[in-house]
Amino acid sequence: MESLLPILLIGLAFVLLFVLPARQRKKMAERQTTLQSSLTVGTPIMLTCGLHGTVKGLHDDSIDVEIAPGTVARFARPAVLEVRSSSSPAGGGSAGPVDLGKASDN
Repeated sequence: MESLLPILLIGLAFVLLFVLPARQRKKMAERQTTLQSSLTVGTPIMLTCGLHGTVKGLHDDSIDVEIAPGTVARFARPAVLEVRSSSSPAGGGSAGPVDLGKASDN
């Protein structure tokens, strides 16, 4: 029994350090793919830098985002953090993100 304890501890450490983080990375990649495929012109988004805007154009590896009326900037697609609710108030208040399954990861 004592000789099995170190083997069990090594196995547990392997699962905790390699298997679980790999599953989490896979879920995050699937979530990012879902988010990228849901982007359409007119979709309100928030970028990783905290900038809010509306998608005005889609390209293979970038998107055009209107950040102010008449001001369009091009960003890399991975810069999109989340799709925002289209019912957010005009005053800049946050109506919260669109649920992409983040809460179900617990």
